[in-house]
Amino acid sequence: MDKYTIIQLKKKLNVTDLSGEKVMVDFDSGKYFMIKGAGNDIWNLIQTEITVGDIIKRLMEDYEVSEEECTSAVIKFLQKMKELDFIY
Repeated sequence: MDKYTIIQLKKKLNVTDLSGEKVMVDFDSGKYFMIKGAGNDIWNLIQTEITVGDIIKRLMEDYEVSEEECTSAVIKFLQKMKELDFIY
């Protein structure tokens, strides 16, 4: 996965906002997940097709973080979403 990778949602999840955190339920697997902080922003951004680079760019506009740190965190988050079969 690199900055040019296009991210698309693979499955729709039931998502509820609770005090700034997102609780996601995957009814197919019966598992639930909590997302907080910048993960909320990434989840919101991937609701439509977007590149990894565009996600990084948007987050860097909102957070004071180095590009290296932001890139690492975004890719780590997206790889986890891919492992869970939520994105292509």
